[in-house]
Amino acid sequence: MLLAGGMASAHVTANVYGDAPEKGGYGAIALRVPNEEEKVGTTEVEVTVPAEYGITAARTKPVPGWTAEVTETDDVVTKITWKAEDGHEIAAGTSSYEEFEIVLGALPDDVDTLVLPTSQTYSDGTVVAWDEQPTDGGEPERPAPVVTLAESSGHGHGHGGSAEAHENEDTAQDSAEASDTDDTARLLGGAGLVLGALGFGLGLGAVLRARKAGRS
Repeated sequence: MLLAGGMASAHVTANVYGDAPEKGGYGAIALRVPNEEEKVGTTEVEVTVPAEYGITAARTKPVPGWTAEVTETDDVVTKITWKAEDGHEIAAGTSSYEEFEIVLGALPDDVDTLVLPTSQTYSDGTVVAWDEQPTDGGEPERPAPVVTLAESSGHGHGHGGSAEAHENEDTAQDSAEASDTDDTARLLGGAGLVLGALGFGLGLGAVLRARKAGRS
């Protein structure tokens, strides 16, 4: 249903494939950007992260043919910008789209939704701003992408997103722990070799001194 809804929408949307991100935790968000022009492609996408959210970390998933840059102001994430390399823009035609995946955190604990104003730049220089706030009276003409946050489960760093995102995170943590264990083992092994060699040297010296004393 999410995929069908995203395809039917003509505007930029922020999708979460899995549980909703929790307040105070980290959230995996897929920004779906359709191309609305028949003759020109999309060459740049820029997301504004409101400074009042106080988000201090942002990670982007690589998109082939696109570069990503995270902008921080006073240690707070304020923008994420993707730019297409030559020949990799979102193609002209209203059936074309691209998804840009990001992980943000820690998410604010005093709001129910994240509003992420987004601008879309076309190859002819036209810039379309998807930045209108949602209203109770209906959907605005150019709505900003919105993510609904869940209440904290009390686990401290709960977050939504795909199973793949969780699996990759767990794998990275396991790798780091394994690396630390290997480093500790190497350190202890090296120390053991040094002490063994030192003990052998002292023992050999004692034997030689005893033999010399015996000859005397």
